[in-house]
Amino acid sequence: SYDELQALDFVISEARKYKIRLILSLTNNWDAYGGKAQYVKWGKAAGLNLTSDDDFFTHPTLKSYYKAHVKASRKALFTSLDHLTIVGIVLNLPTVLNRVNTLTNITYKDDPTVFAWELMNEPRCTSDPSGNKLQDWIQEMAVYVKSVDPKHLVEIGLEGFYGPSAPARVQFNPNTYAQQVGTDFIRNHQVLGVDFASAHIYADSWISQSISDVHLQFTKSWMEAHIEDAEKYLGMPVVFSEFGISSNDPGYNSSFRDTLISTVYKTILNSTRKGGSGGGSLLWQLFPDGTDYMDDGYAIVLSKSPSTANIITLHSTRLALFNSRCSWKCRWGCKKKHPIEGFLLRYDEL
Repeated sequence: SYDELQALDFVISEARKYKIRLILSLTNNWDAYGGKAQYVKWGKAAGLNLTSDDDFFTHPTLKSYYKAHVKASRKALFTSLDHLTIVGIVLNLPTVLNRVNTLTNITYKDDPTVFAWELMNEPRCTSDPSGNKLQDWIQEMAVYVKSVDPKHLVEIGLEGFYGPSAPARVQFNPNTYAQQVGTDFIRNHQVLGVDFASAHIYADSWISQSISDVHLQFTKSWMEAHIEDAEKYLGMPVVFSEFGISSNDPGYNSSFRDTLISTVYKTILNSTRKGGSGGGSLLWQLFPDGTDYMDDGYAIVLSKSPSTANIITLHSTRLALFNSRCSWKCRWGCKKKHPIEGFLLRYDEL
């Protein structure tokens, strides 16, 4: 039979060659890649009485599908490989985590190329605004993934909306609807098995598609709130694992995109300087030359966007310098000053 996961084998193998670490998402909330709706379709085909796609989070059989050896959908897998965030839509955990890569001969769960497993891309359970259904699912699946693979990090894949457990923080939500989707940033991350927090940033989707400085103001306050909560309540890093802006937005221009990216990067660096919980950010999304036909509006082709490429390069350089400084201090202690410390202060334009 056809082995769909050979394509993922290749992606992991190539990432390994270039020392790139991958966050692999184990399913999707949205229909585009199959996602939870596909599990419900399988359940209905098996005669289950299902009334909502949100049954994915509560029905014992559907939860067993998530855990069990379910063969991957060829179409879903190859569609997901077109994107930088690899989403294994109908990939069950034992199949993926225990798979031996046909190119490297390394079991996925033993491969350091995998940085983390993501439980689900942007989970929502709108049928239960209290958040209890999704909370139970996160707890169960985080522990399950860890039981299969205790070596790798696990994160949820949340957009980062605040919920009922933190009424004082809902002011940072982009809209009132965000409180009704069944997610709860602080509560969701206070479970066993989750190693770092995740949040996304899409002001143009959540507030208004029309470009304005409000997007920049929201982005900064949204990030600072999550960084503060990760430090104060969670005791873990927070990674802003998706952020971007669509070229289809009214009033869009590449200069505004550069400003938005710079806002995200500066907020991360401000946290890094203080030893804060800002753990990083992942841009949605970089495309190689010749793949423009797949552009969903968020694509950045670096060869066609030199100013954006320069911002990304400078940010990468700057973080590398900070990491070098941190590694030295962690190894040798903080009583002596490392030469790079003065360099960072003198050349702050990096």
